[in-house]
Amino acid sequence: MVDAMTGTLHQPLRIGSATIRNRLYRAPVLEGAGDSDAAADAYAKHLVENATHGVGLVIQGSSCIWPEGRTSPGMTCVDTREKVMRLAPMVEAVQQAGASIFLQLGHGGIYAMEAWHEPYASARRGPLLAASPLPWFLKPQFRGVPVHVMTTDEVKDMAARYGDVAAWAREAGYDGIQLGSANAKLLDQFLSPFYNRRTDEFGGSLERRASVLRLIREAVAERAGADYACTVKVPAEVAPFGPHATVDDALAMCRLVEEWGFDAVTPVEVSVFPDTTLSRGDAPDSFRTNAAMASRLEKAAPSRLRRATLTAGMRWGSRRAPFRPVWNRVLFTAAAEQVSIPVFAVGGIRTPDEVHECLAAGAAMVGIGRPFYAEPDLSARILADDPEARLCRNSNKCVPAQMLGMRGACYNPAVNKQAKQRARR
Repeated sequence: MVDAMTGTLHQPLRIGSATIRNRLYRAPVLEGAGDSDAAADAYAKHLVENATHGVGLVIQGSSCIWPEGRTSPGMTCVDTREKVMRLAPMVEAVQQAGASIFLQLGHGGIYAMEAWHEPYASARRGPLLAASPLPWFLKPQFRGVPVHVMTTDEVKDMAARYGDVAAWAREAGYDGIQLGSANAKLLDQFLSPFYNRRTDEFGGSLERRASVLRLIREAVAERAGADYACTVKVPAEVAPFGPHATVDDALAMCRLVEEWGFDAVTPVEVSVFPDTTLSRGDAPDSFRTNAAMASRLEKAAPSRLRRATLTAGMRWGSRRAPFRPVWNRVLFTAAAEQVSIPVFAVGGIRTPDEVHECLAAGAAMVGIGRPFYAEPDLSARILADDPEARLCRNSNKCVPAQMLGMRGACYNPAVNKQAKQRARR
């Protein structure tokens, strides 16, 4: 199966109805584009430049199928056709620059910002959506926050909503979608035995928990077309205690999503909590050293306990999962041996040599995310095998900015200084 999917960096790849010009993609991150009519311009400032410098595919950072599911004020909502269509000019500009573009869709579930961001929590229209009742050890953090466990019919309605948004995305010109089904978001909360204690058709065995993905795939095919590229993330989890999705579980899910008709899969190791395990690297000090972030955090979380909990989660994540290059190597290599659909590699990939190693190990596409903040032309450097194609120092200083809705950028002064020096050469 590996031989059928692997190729050289410059070789095109067909995914559903989309033809990707090469094997390098910009992985989804939060650009802080927000949910106003200016969102398209904010995305274009990032994504068109990346496409101009040669990246084959852009996966636009997670956009929310319902407004109350956003995990930060910087997220874009795609809950109506009109909101999706306003992004069409940006989509066209990315494609005119030669790249394909997918839209990542998701929902924060219990970790939506209405749970922790005080101004939004006070204006909440409804309860947080949950796959199951909160575990006992999380209840103190959600005291006073209404939580609604989705009914069986509501889960089916959610799957239909993904299909509707996929249809709008195709109308707006997007080449495909990716389900944001990892990083402790709502779909991950359905997949994970850590959260999912349901007793209906969406709970119990791994296949029953994952069956929400099958329903979504069917809805996308029905509403957007069976040929429309529909890709998915599959998580393996780490947890301090309790049941969680293991590597074997993740590989079993990879086989299931292939059976259910998904066009590509991205296996990733994540935490059961939304901490810096998903980005690896240092515990960011931005809440303390960046005045704008510190001010925004105090407004978002006036309670000292809540601020302490947020920062402690980042410290715990960085200690549990320090940066190491290509940290999902075991997962995507094993997945490529077991499925015949394209397997995407992502996570800690920084250099041209690492990109080539991923392709040789079975990955069909290789993704890089946050380093594009400091190097908008990074794709050109990777495609040219430039050994200097690495500025990101994995400080995670950009992560608090993403949480607080600030613009997507590198917030490491040393990296920005080095980038300016390089530009003057």
